[in-house]
Amino acid sequence: MVEQNKDSSVSIAKSILGDKAQLDYSIAKFTTYKVGGNASLFLEVNTIEDLKLVHKAISASDIEVLVIGKGSNMLISDDGFDGLAILMGEGFSSFDIEQNRIKAGASLAMPVLARRSVANWFQGLEWAVGIPGSVGGGVKMNAGGHGSQISSHLVNAAVFDLKEGHLYNLSNSNLDFSYRHSCLLSHQVVCWAEFEVEKGDKDQGEGLISEIVHWRRTNQPGGQNAGSVFTNPPRESAGKLIELAGCKGMEFRSAQVSEKHANFIQSSPNGSSKDIASLMEIVSNEVEKKYNIKLIPEVKLVGFKDSK
Repeated sequence: MVEQNKDSSVSIAKSILGDKAQLDYSIAKFTTYKVGGNASLFLEVNTIEDLKLVHKAISASDIEVLVIGKGSNMLISDDGFDGLAILMGEGFSSFDIEQNRIKAGASLAMPVLARRSVANWFQGLEWAVGIPGSVGGGVKMNAGGHGSQISSHLVNAAVFDLKEGHLYNLSNSNLDFSYRHSCLLSHQVVCWAEFEVEKGDKDQGEGLISEIVHWRRTNQPGGQNAGSVFTNPPRESAGKLIELAGCKGMEFRSAQVSEKHANFIQSSPNGSSKDIASLMEIVSNEVEKKYNIKLIPEVKLVGFKDSK
């Protein structure tokens, strides 16, 4: 439990955030792994004013902040997160169209972005139906799949800086996109993003979405997982390397490398994040030992020793 020390950063932040902020709150339910411990402090944000209040709280307390969208690329330590976790709520789930631009809120799910785009007779974002995360998280990590990625379509993003306390726009070129990377830091929160699209055929778009969904169901596992665990090394497939290293189907207590796709690790119900992290390390070591390639985690480790 969180100690109620008025001098602690948690207590100071709580006093500023008020009754909407909750102490010692489980955040595992906001992740696709569904495992992990509690955040010392939790707040759902739905407006820019909420984010300004968070800025005020962290300025006064220097508390560490974790931003959660759909939690599809995140593993929370069993010990939890010793800081303030903020969830991007429904207030940031907008979807608006102006000519050939789609403006989407940060908490809007990427599959919803894809389906609504097609429903409005636009093409170009069908690939997003295969991304389990949110628009905000997608921008931050330059999410992609099925031959495309965020950086191929993004015009600009509205970002709120929790340290500086203000909102500003960043263009595509300002975000320093590369493979599964942008320049955004942990205190820079995507609020909404604008994408350039083209008019297309609705039936063709729906057909492409159906193909992508079918491919995912055929080739990727369901259940409690966070999608791809490791990024692909240059000119290599992480899943193929893991399989060739003999790790496909490998188990470690409550965690298992998927039999369907080796770059997925699944958790048993009521499993342990420590087991998942341990299996990640085992798999990485096996691949490095056999191929002298160090796999880089795509999953963000939160609250683990030495994690950032």
